Amino acid sequence: MNVNDLAKFLGDACYGFLALNLFWGLFCAIVVWRRLAQLRFKNERHQAEFVDELNQHISQRAYEDVASACEADTRALPQLVYLALANRDLDGVEIRQLVAERLQRDVLAPLENRVNWIVTVIRNGPLLGLFGTVLGMMAAFGRIGTGVKVQPSQIADEISVALICTAMGLGTAIPLGYVASSLNIRIRGLQESLTPAIVRFLNVLKPSSG
Repeated sequence: MNVNDLAKFLGDACYGFLALNLFWGLFCAIVVWRRLAQLRFKNERHQAEFVDELNQHISQRAYEDVASACEADTRALPQLVYLALANRDLDGVEIRQLVAERLQRDVLAPLENRVNWIVTVIRNGPLLGLFGTVLGMMAAFGRIGTGVKVQPSQIADEISVALICTAMGLGTAIPLGYVASSLNIRIRGLQESLTPAIVRFLNVLKPSSG
């Protein structure tokens, strides 16, 4: 296999790499989207009502009722509340630190890691496309360099196919860029909604647990 044949083979293989790159980005986006839906309340009103109900139980020292309401709930806020309730013997600073660490480690970090993968896909899409295009151009011009009579239409076909790689790379990066921005906004919104809700609960938990 000469250099021209190798360039053509690698250029064709770039289609597969571009497809895998796109599918990985879409997979990560779907995972984050579904996970956000699982972690959030339907809206701020439902979350506020949930916190009000918990605070009412805490004021009455009905800790078992709070635990039963939160233990099986997979949303982020109930799980953080359950964590705080299980460690209510700690002082206020320690509980807040524990909850903040768990929020970052178990809730936000996995989402941010997936979004970082999407950003990597966005960056690599055009690079893979350019790599495939360069290899395709090398194969096309290598055919001319052999000295064999080649029809211009054949060269044009090879060059146009090579440029498809660039189009595929850009076609991956552009829509996923909007998706990544949307997911980042949703993750930040989740964090901003959880923080005041947790603070409200902790402000009631500590005075009533002493």
